[in-house]
Amino acid sequence: MRYITKTDLLIVARDSGYLMIAIGIMCLIPLIFDLIYFEFDIISFVIPAIISIVLGYAFKKYFENATAKKMRLKHGMMISSFAWLWASLIGGLVFTLATNLPILDGVFESMSALTGSGITMYENVEILPHSILFFRALEQWVGGLGVVVMVIGILTKPGSVSSKLYQSEARDERIKPSIKATLKKTLEIYLIYTIAGIILYILAGMPMFDSICNAFSIISTGGMNVKNANMGYYQSDIIYLISDILMILGATSFLVHYKVIKTKGKSLIYDLQFKVMICVIAIVTVVLYYLSNIMPMDLLFTIVSAITTTGANVAPPTAMANWPPFVIICLMCLMLTGGSSGSTVGAIKLLRMITYFKGIYRHIREIMSPEGRILPIKINGQRIPEKAVSQAGNFITLYLMFIMFTWGLFCLFGYDPFRSLFAIMSLQGNNGLELGIVNYTLHPVLKFVSLFNMWTGRLEIYPVLITLRALFEIFKR
Repeated sequence: MRYITKTDLLIVARDSGYLMIAIGIMCLIPLIFDLIYFEFDIISFVIPAIISIVLGYAFKKYFENATAKKMRLKHGMMISSFAWLWASLIGGLVFTLATNLPILDGVFESMSALTGSGITMYENVEILPHSILFFRALEQWVGGLGVVVMVIGILTKPGSVSSKLYQSEARDERIKPSIKATLKKTLEIYLIYTIAGIILYILAGMPMFDSICNAFSIISTGGMNVKNANMGYYQSDIIYLISDILMILGATSFLVHYKVIKTKGKSLIYDLQFKVMICVIAIVTVVLYYLSNIMPMDLLFTIVSAITTTGANVAPPTAMANWPPFVIICLMCLMLTGGSSGSTVGAIKLLRMITYFKGIYRHIREIMSPEGRILPIKINGQRIPEKAVSQAGNFITLYLMFIMFTWGLFCLFGYDPFRSLFAIMSLQGNNGLELGIVNYTLHPVLKFVSLFNMWTGRLEIYPVLITLRALFEIFKR
């Protein structure tokens, strides 16, 4: 049976045009800083922007009337997968033209920024032009909310197209009745927190340019920094605490943020995901503090960075590699879990973990209960459908399979098994914490595999698998 037809491809090509145009426009925004700092490297941004805009406009016009068929979820997922890959390729071209970075490393850098993975291929980021540093921060900020989500929130009209594209990036929560209104309100909240972060960093003594880039990076739970030592460069507990707050805000559902004012803060207190995240941060910090001799602020910052999948650090990778193995294992568990659904985080996410463990507990109770008794699963007072329980289990299994496969490849190429597992969990969860394995010296084959991990991790696997299945079907013919 054919699941992908010519009509399906025409729909994907038609609606990818808007995204390609928006990605091209994104490449032009850093020119503001290029001109402010008199770097005059305009061509490095203009060429990729023109390529993306022209091709996007051509797709939009040529396929505009190609089909009247409505968009389905499978189309949205293929468009979303293509958009993230295209944005990484165009962004990688910017890095290559501006800094002579090899194209594979450039695409890796771009994918890492967009997906919020935060692992860099640059040996020294402090020598990079301001425009490139801002471009990396902008990619993280756009990617934190979602490339597709950002575009449809600004450009597209309300309707089924917006709805399918919204779902394609693994989002289904709604602040407002319509997707368009939901996205506008989400973007408004995102902007408010970003501006607040910039102001707080400036008040804490951080230079303005650093404040802008770091606020973009931290609120999006991206983690890339303008300094080689990341946040550790500033040696300021106040800056660390501001970053902790911003990371937690970025890892909290936008729906909860929206309800904060209406409920006078009660939405935070009553949200199960937020309560679990704060409790885990507090408990793990206290336990690891008494089981290790790590500085309390360094420990707290790293724990918050791990569970929010930000990847920002105050301790360099070489220092973290010497931390007790038990501490590293705890960080790996936090990286695997991630923060709230409906936020900017990667990894499995707390809602799936809660659903999964509630499903296990329900199964135990069913065995012990009288035969025929129905035991529903509830989260925040709402009943969870059986389909959601099975989907959570399926996703977690698939997620772990991806990690195991990549881990085997890293070991095959001779990398340390323990550090490799940490790195792969970081890549698949779009985290960014690292122990010194994933950098510009990584084998090219493993760079390709890591790109795939980041791509699938950000899109939550299924859109990429559907896209690959479609490509397989096309080539099979």
